[in-house]
Amino acid sequence: MIGYLMINWFKFFVTLACLFCGVLVEGAVDVGGKKGKPNVVIIFADDMGYGDLGCYGNAKHATPNLDAMAKAGMRFTDFHVAQAVCGASRAALLSGCYPNRIGFHGAPDHSATHGINGNEWLMPEMLKAKGYATAVFGKWHLGHHFPFLPKQNGFDEYFGLPYSNDMWPAHPQASAYYPKLPLMRGNNAHEFVESLEDQAVLTKRYTQRAVDFIKRKKSKPFFLYLTYAMPHVPLAVSKDFRGKSQGGMYGDVIEEIDWSVGEVLKALKEQGVAENTLVIFLSDNGPWLSYGNHGGSAGRLREGKGTTFEGGTRVPMIAMWPGKIKAGQTNDDLAMTIDLLPTLAGLTGGKLSERKIDGVDIWGMFEGKKRKDGRAYYFYYNNDLKAVRLGAWKLHFPHTYRTVVKDGGEGKPGKYNYGARQGLALYDLKANLGEDVDVAAKNPVIMKRLEGLADGMRKQLGDSLRKMKGNERRLIGRIRGKR
Repeated sequence: MIGYLMINWFKFFVTLACLFCGVLVEGAVDVGGKKGKPNVVIIFADDMGYGDLGCYGNAKHATPNLDAMAKAGMRFTDFHVAQAVCGASRAALLSGCYPNRIGFHGAPDHSATHGINGNEWLMPEMLKAKGYATAVFGKWHLGHHFPFLPKQNGFDEYFGLPYSNDMWPAHPQASAYYPKLPLMRGNNAHEFVESLEDQAVLTKRYTQRAVDFIKRKKSKPFFLYLTYAMPHVPLAVSKDFRGKSQGGMYGDVIEEIDWSVGEVLKALKEQGVAENTLVIFLSDNGPWLSYGNHGGSAGRLREGKGTTFEGGTRVPMIAMWPGKIKAGQTNDDLAMTIDLLPTLAGLTGGKLSERKIDGVDIWGMFEGKKRKDGRAYYFYYNNDLKAVRLGAWKLHFPHTYRTVVKDGGEGKPGKYNYGARQGLALYDLKANLGEDVDVAAKNPVIMKRLEGLADGMRKQLGDSLRKMKGNERRLIGRIRGKR
């Protein structure tokens, strides 16, 4: 605990320096001819697939608010998470790093003794240092022990679940003070509001908290991180939306999330802050395909959550900022969640970490410009490097992956084959979005370039397939005495 206290003191002094020392912080970017600090709202759905919204081609359930948001702003068609699983995806979003760089893999559950390392400089800390009010309502999933919780990592307010809504402490390793799923608030793991057994009103409760936060903080810059537990299984929906969609219970859940987004947008408008607020909506990874009609759709993309195929990492992403992001745009350029932190730093004048991050400022993309930073590539990592992307070219390295052999139907887990094999293959995603036509033999120059990119990243972050550790990997946070 002493070590974590030292880290928190370090963060405290960095925050003071950012607040009072103009040398450390550059001024905010002059966006649209007006200098200032925009409010930032990031709405993060859980396990929503690329093909789950009307504006991405879904016709089973209605998403009028998100469709309207896309018409009023920009819809991204090639936007990716850094790892196709809950916890690691969130760590990447908030840190601007590939999860492997910061030692964060997978999805820590109620028995885990690790979490986000206090030495990492996260998005809420960066914005808090610039005078922002910060809040997270919903799923956290960066560790449930004291040092890893939101209020130790830059958030003023927290209300939600510390991990996924299917992680019910029910075995001997579970913490005794978590009799059921803990709906928490504050900065202490023992401060839970209730032992949540009925999740039907969970989405609404998060939305109500978000609207209240906007009302209370409208007079100063704020950062709202709204992280819905749904449509991760087990699905639950309030009575107002139950049975209302054409897509079964999954569709009901999507329609309630869409309504919730509408409530947030309405609150911004009613409080007079919509014109100065950047709103971003996206998902933390692709759909969980083994749950049949309780899972989402990846559209034309291959596979889903937990894989490095496009269905696992490519997610719906919509951005809106009246007067700053031109309405009705579709952006087909490659971008990632790790790019959002440096982009917000550029917009707000926030200080980036002195440690290396992987994201880059992509504000030009929001302005409708093509990427010219030379960094339009992506490394598809789990514990190992499974693929690398450059433009439309995607090179898969030989690896095993999981694929559904039998879905569970009505909300029950299906059966995976965890030994499915992907060989060395090059795909042209512009011509073959389904990743099933290998064009490696016809493109030796592209193969060599992509293999060179991969070798460079392996030296940094390692690759268990090649038994490489990497020389730039940092440690995840751990409770003292635990491994």
